[in-house]
Amino acid sequence: MTFIADHARERPDHPALIDAATGEALSYRELNDRSNRLAQLLHARGLRRGDHIALFMENNPRFLEVCWAAARSGLFYTTINRYLTAEEAAYIVNDCGARVLMTSHARAEAAGTLGGLIPDCPIRMMTDGTIPGWEPYEDAVASHPAAPLGKEWLGEPMLYSSGTTGRPKGIKRALLDLTVGQDMRWSEVQRGYGFGPDSVYLSPAPLYHAAPISYSMIVQRLGGTVVMMRRFDALEALRLIDRYRVTHSQWVPTMFVRMLKLPKQERESFDLSSHRVAIHAAAPCPVEIKREMIRWWGPIIHEYYGATERIGVTQLDSREWLAHPGSVGKAILGILHICDDEGAELPHGESGLIYFERDVTPFAYHNDPQKTDAARHPAHRDWWTTGDIGYVDAEGYLYLTDRKAFMIISGGVNIYPREIEDALVLHPKVRDAAVFGVPNDEMGEEVKAVIEPMPDADPSPALAEELIAFLGRKIARYMVPRTIDFMEELPRLPTGKLYKKALRDEYWKAAGR
Repeated sequence: MTFIADHARERPDHPALIDAATGEALSYRELNDRSNRLAQLLHARGLRRGDHIALFMENNPRFLEVCWAAARSGLFYTTINRYLTAEEAAYIVNDCGARVLMTSHARAEAAGTLGGLIPDCPIRMMTDGTIPGWEPYEDAVASHPAAPLGKEWLGEPMLYSSGTTGRPKGIKRALLDLTVGQDMRWSEVQRGYGFGPDSVYLSPAPLYHAAPISYSMIVQRLGGTVVMMRRFDALEALRLIDRYRVTHSQWVPTMFVRMLKLPKQERESFDLSSHRVAIHAAAPCPVEIKREMIRWWGPIIHEYYGATERIGVTQLDSREWLAHPGSVGKAILGILHICDDEGAELPHGESGLIYFERDVTPFAYHNDPQKTDAARHPAHRDWWTTGDIGYVDAEGYLYLTDRKAFMIISGGVNIYPREIEDALVLHPKVRDAAVFGVPNDEMGEEVKAVIEPMPDADPSPALAEELIAFLGRKIARYMVPRTIDFMEELPRLPTGKLYKKALRDEYWKAAGR
């Protein structure tokens, strides 16, 4: 069995976590003891298997120990986007039924309001200081023993969708009848990417998101070291790979774009030779961006496609991708099906709704049986979808097109924004891009682009014309945006997902729709 308690016994001083901002290291002995103390506190306060806790916290050294305390207590734990308002966070705390909420003094402003909005969550603790109405976390756990609970039932994350297309929904799976030492689900990841006790894993993304928290905990389960960035910075990420001899990392495509747009002399000034595996997911990567990353880093880049719902997973390495550019891989969990809006299966090469066939019920949307039902195929009830659109080639490789919710229908023609966005970010004056449909009385919708320019670019009508001409050489004429607007910073979530719904809604409201 492999668990943090084993590493605390066999390698007590080995770093389980390094806070990149301060250099502070948390050893396996400390991680094990601290998570045990919190597990004991939660049990003493009356929490039992199947109860719920929530975290509203930035990337903080306490984050993972709280998750481990829940994971070894048979509890559900919900990690909340640290950028949410008090009202948005309160919705999640109340919806998931959390009896405990953990936060930090860095969230004090939101927490001050939040406390009055969660009447059914009686235990509220704050680390790194406190404010009225919140219990000091350090004092609370100090009086509890560092011994494990008598029975360490396996807990489960219950994460919420990002809310990019609507209000976030909790994604809930049944608790497994296992103790923490019996959980072997991580073994596939270990074999696929070579994680082990010598791994040094750079986590540049927010821990509240599914992939960063799950991979960080897998690394710690296997005895490796997590190097946690408080927030992503392109130059700093490269420096950390060099400094800590990082072996594994995980990224989203916008991070690749940011690193590639660094001056060549800067990005080539670091020793990246320790870097063995770079994983990316969360959003489709533009083909030219990924090709450039493979040229720079070598064939160490791996990609997977999945969702927090865990309905299925595809995967491929650099060699496969170069043979199938743009693909997100073949299915390694579930059987792929591509269907039209009526549920009829489509042939190879035709785009439609992506379904994964599973012989188990992978999840349910908490408190929303209608949404859960809508995720199932109308005829094949063991086929599941999250609303993504794509196609499969004759060899079984999946290609993503876009989210169904963001498809533009102009004059009866379906236009997928992703291809336009991928082309725009290749322009040297574009830092980020969002494309969506806006009302058009004749065509129904027309294509609109909103650009976040590079710091030294002038967001002018001349640049808009330059970008439209640039797109004319890259994509079909009917896909070229009629107009381009500029924005100082696009509302992209730190997980890499563009919060396009908020942008689109503003334009539709302005048009009186």
